[in-house]
Amino acid sequence: MPSVDDERLARELRGFGPLGVVAALVIVLIGNAYFIPVAGLLVLLWAHLSRTPWRELGFTRPRSWVVTVIVGIVFGVTFKLFMKAIVMPLLGADPVNQTYHYLAGNRAALPYAIWMMIVSAGFGEETVFRGFLFERLGKLLGTSRWAKAAIVVLTSALFGIGHYESQGLPGVQQAVIFGLVFGSIFAVTGRIWFLMIAHAAFDLTALALIYWHLEARVAHFVFD
Repeated sequence: MPSVDDERLARELRGFGPLGVVAALVIVLIGNAYFIPVAGLLVLLWAHLSRTPWRELGFTRPRSWVVTVIVGIVFGVTFKLFMKAIVMPLLGADPVNQTYHYLAGNRAALPYAIWMMIVSAGFGEETVFRGFLFERLGKLLGTSRWAKAAIVVLTSALFGIGHYESQGLPGVQQAVIFGLVFGSIFAVTGRIWFLMIAHAAFDLTALALIYWHLEARVAHFVFD
């Protein structure tokens, strides 16, 4: 049986008093400081200590794992190619991602990069910016249509800011658009597994374009 202290801790972590606010800020700051997998694990620890069901973070069993994985991969790959070939050129972005260009043909760096795309982006970023922040802001703002729209915008802005230091304005632009799309999907479905898979596929596609020197070719595919 949980002790009185455990119940008090859980209640304070779920609330918006000093402890609840500090816990949320720590998770978001760590998430924006390139320790995304740690931030994702902290979300799960927070859920355990606050006695928040994982389903409230979007961790609900898909109706079909096979369909979720296949559709998630197809969506993530397609969305990345769409962003690279149409959206980012219209925004005037450099065809080559200079921040990660060191990965071009860099076989030694490939395993760590793949791990980061799957664990850091797929698991960490989705757990923090969709699962955790949607739960916290949903408790604060409510579940109305306008509240959900505001949450999508707020989380997308935070997600974009987190990409500024490493990728500059183009990184922010892409991340904000990404956040709006993925946030909208999460607001409607409340399910996170599909987004984790799609996010990993999106970033792995970006990695493949960089590694095989295909960025410029794809970026000029529509607007030569």
